[in-house]
Amino acid sequence: MNTPVKITAFAAALAASFGVAYGVGSVVTPVTAAPEAAAHAGHGGSGSAGGAGEHAAGGHDMPPGGLQISQDGYTLDLKTPQVRAARATELRFAIRNEAGQQVTAYRREHGKELHLILATRDLGTYQHLHPTRAADGTWRIKAELPAAGAYRLFADFTPDAEEAKNLTLGADLAATGTYRPAPLPAPATVAKVDDYTVTLDGRLRAGKESELTLKVTKNGRPVTDLQPYLGAYGHLVALRSGDLAYLHVHPNGAPGDGKTKPGPEVSFTAMAPSAGAYRLFLDFRHEGKVRTAAFTVDAARA
Repeated sequence: MNTPVKITAFAAALAASFGVAYGVGSVVTPVTAAPEAAAHAGHGGSGSAGGAGEHAAGGHDMPPGGLQISQDGYTLDLKTPQVRAARATELRFAIRNEAGQQVTAYRREHGKELHLILATRDLGTYQHLHPTRAADGTWRIKAELPAAGAYRLFADFTPDAEEAKNLTLGADLAATGTYRPAPLPAPATVAKVDDYTVTLDGRLRAGKESELTLKVTKNGRPVTDLQPYLGAYGHLVALRSGDLAYLHVHPNGAPGDGKTKPGPEVSFTAMAPSAGAYRLFLDFRHEGKVRTAAFTVDAARA
């Protein structure tokens, strides 16, 4: 059993939080993996690769997404570097350009100007958030971090500027309180969320693209009427255990393209930046609700 550690204001780290266009912010149902569930568990940089709709840009000479707080002249400016665990708190931040000005113009991708991913360092908690942006470029959203500890926030966005490319900036956020780190859930190819079972077919590989297919069933029956969420039947995020290098890939195909079926299978093409353990998070929508299925996988070297 891990000894509890008290996280104080002195230990707080910088954080990043991000959002979308004017309007009411939205939150995807969070995944929280308890330590005892480990045995049963189941747009970025150069480490990201995807099929149609992929918006994580990068070349092999660039580090994986989410490891830097500044890149290509853009910097994440966190205005709320720490929060209290298990309490709804407003997260505020901005993206600044080289001149130090807050960015107010973004290109919309999959229905949003910016995608925010929040995860604990032990990868037991995951949230996909969509804050709102004020006219001055300040982003806001109320979020509740379920437990104390170290969190990583990722902003996946593309500035609306000439020759600008997709970026994923990341920073740390501290949630104060009594912290009990959890082990990484064991590798598995099956994940359960509510009445749904999601099965993973395929292997994530380091340095080589591979196809990952996820099949969704409900109470043992294939789900053939998945609903579009952010312009796709599913969204997949992968985080590398240790440094939380970020990968965000979108499905092969899209709703309305005449060939992509609304389930039960959603396929992705992805490439890991290195061998090692990764946590995969699949967001899918059915019967009006977005759910998240989580897996631990080991990426083999190609």
